[in-house]
Amino acid sequence: MLEHVIVQGKSNAFLQEVTVGKHHFSVDEPASIGGTDSAPDPYDYLLASLGACTSMTIGLYARKKQIPLEAVRVSLSHSRIHAEDCADCETKMGMLDRIDLNIQLTGPLSEEQHAQLMEIAGKCPVHRTLKGEIDIRLQEKRA
Repeated sequence: MLEHVIVQGKSNAFLQEVTVGKHHFSVDEPASIGGTDSAPDPYDYLLASLGACTSMTIGLYARKKQIPLEAVRVSLSHSRIHAEDCADCETKMGMLDRIDLNIQLTGPLSEEQHAQLMEIAGKCPVHRTLKGEIDIRLQEKRA
């Protein structure tokens, strides 16, 4: 199995060190739940991944279609909601995760171009992964 992302940490703290190829970064939890708040938490990285992919996808599409997009700003938040409060969700009991994703497009865009870019935003690969079925295979690797 190819190890693309390596996460290591001590068992007595939340702080984790991550290596992705030649890149290194940390993940922690807020002090309010026992972390040291020395790095973003796992959900921050999840939101950053979705936001970055969304912005990249919009930008790529605009470049390919020669749409005069100047900048993209994506702001995201994560919350837990009661399933019964979600009119469009299949699940109707318990709690679900909600991600609010707000996009601001800057540039001299026509209404049609704006609509095209907003439609393509939901087609970024990370968005499709999060909305699709995910098969996570938990495997043990003994030291």
